[in-house]
Amino acid sequence: MELRAALLKSIWYAFTSLDTEDSGKVSKSQLKVLSHNLHSVLRIPHDPESLERHFSDDDDGPVSSQGYMPYLNQFILDKVVEGMFVKEEVDELCWTLCSKKNCRPDTLRVLTNRDALRLWCLFNFLAEDIYPLVLVPEEAEYLLRKISAAMTLELNCIEMEEYLSRDCVQKDGLSVWSFLELVNSSAVSRGADRDSISLAVEQVYREMVGNVLKEGYLWKKGHLRRNWTERWFCLKPGSLSYYMNEDGRDCKGVIEMDQNCCVEVLSDRDGKRCMFCVKMLNKTFEISAPDSRQRQEWITALHTSLQLSVEGRSSLHEELKKRRCELRQERERRRVLRAQEMHRLQELQVEREEQLAELKLLKEAQKQARASLKHEEQRRRSQREELQNTLQRQLQEAQEARENLCAEVAVRDLEAEHQRRRIKELEDLHHRLQEALEQQIRARQEEETYRYTQTRLLAEEDEKVKSLLALQEEQEEQEKQILQTQQEKLELKLGMERKVRALDEAQRQLDKVRASRCRVDQDIAAAQHKLRQASTSVKHWNIQMNRLLHPICHGERRDSSSVPTASVSSVSETESRTPQRPERDVDKQDRLQQQQQED
Repeated sequence: MELRAALLKSIWYAFTSLDTEDSGKVSKSQLKVLSHNLHSVLRIPHDPESLERHFSDDDDGPVSSQGYMPYLNQFILDKVVEGMFVKEEVDELCWTLCSKKNCRPDTLRVLTNRDALRLWCLFNFLAEDIYPLVLVPEEAEYLLRKISAAMTLELNCIEMEEYLSRDCVQKDGLSVWSFLELVNSSAVSRGADRDSISLAVEQVYREMVGNVLKEGYLWKKGHLRRNWTERWFCLKPGSLSYYMNEDGRDCKGVIEMDQNCCVEVLSDRDGKRCMFCVKMLNKTFEISAPDSRQRQEWITALHTSLQLSVEGRSSLHEELKKRRCELRQERERRRVLRAQEMHRLQELQVEREEQLAELKLLKEAQKQARASLKHEEQRRRSQREELQNTLQRQLQEAQEARENLCAEVAVRDLEAEHQRRRIKELEDLHHRLQEALEQQIRARQEEETYRYTQTRLLAEEDEKVKSLLALQEEQEEQEKQILQTQQEKLELKLGMERKVRALDEAQRQLDKVRASRCRVDQDIAAAQHKLRQASTSVKHWNIQMNRLLHPICHGERRDSSSVPTASVSSVSETESRTPQRPERDVDKQDRLQQQQQED
């Protein structure tokens, strides 16, 4: 799915570049050419009539992107096989089409066409699958920081904020052409040259799109000749490749980074320092780094590659991109929650204002009540004065009226007292309501503070728990490796002891055989010496006997048949008495006897 989405992004740019009138539709002839090129770069068998059959019901007018998508999915993307084509060729094709329409050479004064292509690929990699494709400001800042770090420069955030505040920039993010203009303007303002920008862009492209975790020159010890050679190493998730040089053409080997692989630090030896090794089931690769910092960076990168391989993930920056997207969604969710809290606070403020308005109305009513009471008292005083005057004039008749008037005044005094107590109670109620409102506001503020503190503590606790679990897992793996190593050492020790005992036993048996052989050789030598002595004596006495029994006269020749029987019998007896001699002595004796007979 990730490969399909990446291909769709590139093809979308190619389709929109063919829409010269910005109507959202492209002619069939242009789509035929685009489809043929896509079949070529994707290594798919091309059927020229498929497009005509797909749009056979339509008229001869142009086709929209929604109308082209079913054909693209059915006849192109569904037939794509990963590993059978080169993704960079597809990107170059789509970039060539869209750059002719949207990218003018005069706008890119510092960036080369290859740099713009790499930045376009990085933009597509970081952009979300929402069309038209845009890059959120956070992702644009992240990419610019990566490029600035590769150039050992510091990103100018003020310049980026000023560019984002322009009217030509979309509110939801940057388009790829605005992004290229931003990179070009930043490079021009910082005075960077083309070579440094090209190197930085290529490095970031290989890291993010090419999934290169780390690369550089290291020394490797050979397995056959055991000599040290300098190789260019390239680390990716699940594999560590090494080449003759940094062009990456002559690959000398690939180390598979899986669960059966581990990385260890080695001590300095063989004139090499900053050493570490990559252990596999059947091989161990010894490697030397230029310095300790490089060694630690390589070991950290190798552990990251092992972790990605074990977890079945093929790209580190894909995971980082997902995490950044999740963080943005979380920030958006928190922003919505804060807006809701502000809305609730505004509602509470309105409610408080309404209560204050009610209190104000109560105060006005209280004032009106006091004014009416004062007016009533003045009226009563006037009536009392009139009554008094009347009583003075009519002293006798006013006695009963005076008593009635006193009773009425007493009742009204009670009512006035009751009104005063009621006013006082309303004032006390107003003060209590105001204090309760202030306590409620303080309680809400404290509650927000406690919630923020609780959220931060929970986040810190989660991070500590994760780090503790990771340390525990690492400790368990180390303990397992230590136990396995101890068992292997114990088995090797027992095997060595058995081999030493067997070797001692074989050495003792060999010594015994050698001693017995020496004795046998001595006995054989003695027997041969005695045999030679006996043979010599027999020969001597046979000659003497022949001479005594048959003296030879001058000129006489004797056949072998004329030998006396006594001589033959004596020789045979002598031979029977003498021990059996070797064949060489017997042959010598026969030749000597024949010579004597001829004489």
